[in-house]
Amino acid sequence: MSTSSNVLSEEQFLCSVCLDVFTEPVSIPCGHNFCKVCIREYWNSTVLCQCPLCKDTFNRRPEPKTNTTLRDVADHFKRMKVTDGEESSSKPGGVAPVQQMIQERLQKVKEIKYSVELSQRDAEREIAGSVEVFTALVRSIERSQGEVIKEVEEKQKAAERQAERLIEELEQEITELQRRGTGLDHVHLIKRFPSPIKDWSEISVHRDLHVGTVRRALSRLEETLQKEMEKSWDPELRRLQQWSVDVTLDPDTAHCKLIVSEDRKQVSYGDIRQILPDLPERFECYLSVLGKEGFSSGRFHFEVQVRGKIEWQVGVARESIIRKGQTAVSPEGGLWALYMNRNKYVAKDTPPIPLFLSQKPQKVGVFVDYEEGQISFYDVENRSHIYSFIGCIFTEKLYPYLNPCDNEEGPNTAPLVISPVNHTDRIGVQKGNR
Repeated sequence: MSTSSNVLSEEQFLCSVCLDVFTEPVSIPCGHNFCKVCIREYWNSTVLCQCPLCKDTFNRRPEPKTNTTLRDVADHFKRMKVTDGEESSSKPGGVAPVQQMIQERLQKVKEIKYSVELSQRDAEREIAGSVEVFTALVRSIERSQGEVIKEVEEKQKAAERQAERLIEELEQEITELQRRGTGLDHVHLIKRFPSPIKDWSEISVHRDLHVGTVRRALSRLEETLQKEMEKSWDPELRRLQQWSVDVTLDPDTAHCKLIVSEDRKQVSYGDIRQILPDLPERFECYLSVLGKEGFSSGRFHFEVQVRGKIEWQVGVARESIIRKGQTAVSPEGGLWALYMNRNKYVAKDTPPIPLFLSQKPQKVGVFVDYEEGQISFYDVENRSHIYSFIGCIFTEKLYPYLNPCDNEEGPNTAPLVISPVNHTDRIGVQKGNR
């Protein structure tokens, strides 16, 4: 068996992206082959859609075609390696376990190098995007500054022209008065003057012509900044969605008045208290439910449909959040959440922060970066950022948190729904983060 493996070199079956034996090998138009997942991840992490080997660029992302021949040969090659390992381990003094440990560590080195490479691409893309955004902002600031200076200068010139006209008119009247008014009393002076004498007591050159000029310019700059933020947020949202996870709800944590669907993707308020086991993990005071799986490292992202509801709460809770009594509905109590009540939105920080949204979110995205201590909320359909908790310190598992709220504010029976995310474009969740 080992003789046949020498005929086919291992390098012939290695993907140039992950540097491992092909898994689901596919071919792209330039003729090169890669693992199906690897080439998708590579294209997701680059601006240009090109071949990692020959750098041939495609105007549109091609659909990789499965290379059935290479797939069969690669699978056969893997089986041969397994068989060789079994034969080695069966021999006295065999070193298969040591070789396996070496291979595992070599593979880990490859994974780390590939992660660094992806991180470098992300950093380059982020830098390029930031340069573009800030360049646009600097230009806008320079343009606004020029407009303010021009407006102020034009108003000043207008004031100077007005002053010149007034001075000229005053000088003319002074000359006329000097010429005709010598020795005349006030009554005779008025009769002999060719035109009515102007009352100059209320006439002046206004000095407040520039009031509001800078404020209006800043207002325009604020609008420009908002537009640039929206433009930059759109690709950022797509990157966040690459870390999406398949969230299911844990019925054992659900309050007795909540109804969790059979597929564990929806939760709604049921009004009637159900007879359920009084488990220690079940919420007793709050109409809440947690996700089934918690996360203690890495990044994760999920989306919740809130359409049709007049009150809801969505976020992330730490494992030790109080279930049987009341606690602070804030990070101090182990909850980072977004709350809505009749189109009034609040970030449940300390103190609570009112949010003024231009559009009503129908689907809310939640992104967590455990190591960075960040939890972000955004409007999925309008692709806009809502709020971020930053500088958090996480020391235990975090779980998706949903609270559909009751009917005290009006009909509110619509469910909160864990929405599926397009997984074909995501990089994937880091291994071992659950």
